Amino acid sequence: MLLHLRSRLLNPSFSSVLNASSRPTPTPSSLSFRASISQKPNSHYASAAKSSRPSPISEAAQFVRTVLFVPPGVDPDEVTEDMVLPGSNIVIGPYAGDAKIKEVDFVKSSNRPKDCPKDDRPEFAMLGRSNVGKSSLINFLVRKKDVALTSKKPGKTQLINHFLVNRSWYIVDLPGYGFANAPESARMDWSSFTKGYFLNRETLVSVLLLIDASVPPQKIDLDCANWLGRNNIPMTFVFTKCDKMKGGKGRRPDQNIQDFQELIRGNYRQHPPWIMTSSVTGLGRDELLLHMSQLRNYWDNE
Repeated sequence: MLLHLRSRLLNPSFSSVLNASSRPTPTPSSLSFRASISQKPNSHYASAAKSSRPSPISEAAQFVRTVLFVPPGVDPDEVTEDMVLPGSNIVIGPYAGDAKIKEVDFVKSSNRPKDCPKDDRPEFAMLGRSNVGKSSLINFLVRKKDVALTSKKPGKTQLINHFLVNRSWYIVDLPGYGFANAPESARMDWSSFTKGYFLNRETLVSVLLLIDASVPPQKIDLDCANWLGRNNIPMTFVFTKCDKMKGGKGRRPDQNIQDFQELIRGNYRQHPPWIMTSSVTGLGRDELLLHMSQLRNYWDNE
């Protein structure tokens, strides 16, 4: 069963993932946690992925440890295919819980990391290239139009924007990177502005690194992922625009995702969590929120 899943994840069929996304999402008991998925996983993630069994391990067990994202509270040797969220490599465990968004409120925009809210609520940071569909994904997750600013013109987000969800946790909309045509007055040094937020924000549960699945892997995305990994910043790869093929030409989204994963796999002992989404078709919304609740609940109880 796991070997079948291995084939599906390493050679994803976009149409089959779309069909799978319509299946009901598992709903375990309660949820939230922090897991670092850098080249040197933190103690919680490392302990969750350790095996108490002697070597050598089976092919299925090796697959679980290297390809799937196994959260704390889950024994890798007990992972089954139905524990993996459709369109992702994410295993759902005992920290997963209520993932519904009941209300969302804009709190503030900050032009410096030290000006961000200081109320100790956990937060998820949205990061990606300026035209990756970041604002669309936020609006898609909260199911409200124009919660985050959307525009056909990239580079509109120039501040750190905090949105309070259910009065208990934040979605943070960060400035996009890789857009050089913003007005001179609005340009910023991404290295000193956003990186300062990542390195000093103690309430950061995870970075949701958005990757445009409609285009081949981009060097700037790989560089960003590698920087986050080197600095032990927890991250989840969120593939956007999974319904698109640029002008009907070129490689399909699932092929681009597979290529990106191959490049990432060489830099990580354990593969970071990833998930496919589309703000147009609804693909991945409930699954991503369930994953976020799992991370959040563990973080709250850490």
